[in-house]
Amino acid sequence: MLHPEKTSIKNWSADDRPREKLRDKGPENLSNSELIAILLHNGTREKSAVELAKDLLQLAQNHLGELGRLSIKELMKIKGIGEAKAITITAALELGRRRQANNILEKPVVTDSTSVARYLQARLKDQNKEVFMVLFLNRANKINHTEIISHGGITGTVADPRIIIKRALEENAVSLILCHNHPSGSLKPSRADEILTQQIKEAARFFDIRVADHVIVSEAGYFSFADEGRL
Repeated sequence: MLHPEKTSIKNWSADDRPREKLRDKGPENLSNSELIAILLHNGTREKSAVELAKDLLQLAQNHLGELGRLSIKELMKIKGIGEAKAITITAALELGRRRQANNILEKPVVTDSTSVARYLQARLKDQNKEVFMVLFLNRANKINHTEIISHGGITGTVADPRIIIKRALEENAVSLILCHNHPSGSLKPSRADEILTQQIKEAARFFDIRVADHVIVSEAGYFSFADEGRL
């Protein structure tokens, strides 16, 4: 067994310590493992934080996209990664996803299905289960609020129209864009997708709220109910 003084980052030269390196040289000069090591904060008696970070990356085939798909339990398979460290990594990766997604919709005015689809692909790309999200728009077609309404299983999700309408009224929305992903890659709407769309559309109509679109995304592309004349 290695002694702690041999693995502790505190005993490395200043140029090799991730925190000091980021402070003095900027985050762009750190490797992925060094950035992850900062999130981990410390290592174990046997391994430094950087070495633990390398183990995590190896678990994800050295691909940050794959790392983002790992669950907290999967991250904890690495010896030295407890629940707190796994939660910190998961939170950081989610912030990265949200930043990328928000950059796509820098202008919060929805003008076409393509911009919505790009936002959803960035936001939901690491989900291995179906997620149902709603965009709540005001009279100027600006997004007031976005919210994940439900998480489903591998083959489907269920969204309660009552919850959606309640949130729309709370957000003073005049129109909605329904959204969900297909982890399978297929972009063809299921019969359940079509029925749910009509149920929400009918429920919204009683409150003078319009369902502007229902967008389905996968890594292969997107499907727009509005573009295909299915609304």
